[in-house]
Amino acid sequence: VQFTESRGGLVQPGESLRLSCTISGISFGIYELRWFRHASGKARELVAVIGADDRANYADSVKGRFTNSRDNDKETMYLQMNNLKPEDTADYYCNAYLNEGQNWWGQGIQVTVSS
Repeated sequence: VQFTESRGGLVQPGESLRLSCTISGISFGIYELRWFRHASGKARELVAVIGADDRANYADSVKGRFTNSRDNDKETMYLQMNNLKPEDTADYYCNAYLNEGQNWWGQGIQVTVSS
């Protein structure tokens, strides 16, 4: 299983950033796709989930600002992040989950929101 992740970076509060994660080597279309984030000194947080049926759910902390999507033909998942806040600063991880034995993680994308 191979992950190809977009670059993160430094953005100012209020700006937008789109993260992407291309996953090869799995039957992409049947997996539940998740975005987690881990901020320094905090517990890992599940940010967004999109099922194989395209149903999406979000953490309250990002609801209305982040949009999770998938393109099965491109084997790619996306996280569109709008109106970013300093508290969104974290390492973001893409995750493809089918069951406990088929649970794959990206390497992490660093996002810093600061003026």
